Amino acid sequence: MQRLSFFLSCVSIITLIAAMGVPAYAQSDEADVRAVIDRLFDGMRAGDSTMVRSVLHEEALMARAGSQGLRIGPTDGFVRAVGTPHDEVWDERIWDVHISIDGRLASAWMEFAFFLGDTLSHCGVNSMQLYRTDEGWKIIYLADTNRPPTCEVPEEGP
Repeated sequence: MQRLSFFLSCVSIITLIAAMGVPAYAQSDEADVRAVIDRLFDGMRAGDSTMVRSVLHEEALMARAGSQGLRIGPTDGFVRAVGTPHDEVWDERIWDVHISIDGRLASAWMEFAFFLGDTLSHCGVNSMQLYRTDEGWKIIYLADTNRPPTCEVPEEGP
């Protein structure tokens, strides 16, 4: 009877460790990816090109799928634009963020509404690919769509 009790205790402990350990690690990675995404948009709002550059891989690319076709290029122009003084706050609000992770690669998909100050400029979807470097997660590819400002922005915010 003691052997059965000991065996069941061991099985319970192993099951508990397995159930708690893997999701906790995955949740930590997901939170880290989300923090990188939030830092990107916080940097945009602050007009802080250093903050924005800190979350981008040195070889990161951007793509815009808009009414005039597809444009793909390096992120340097975007980073410069963020850091160039402008009259209005660039406020990109995101919601419905979906993050998937496998090893060192993460994918994030989210709805967004872009405001110039208090005025809704355009809406769309962001798709990001991130890579976990030795220093942490970095955005390697950022693509977005650009639709007229007819989206419904959630009232509770991003």
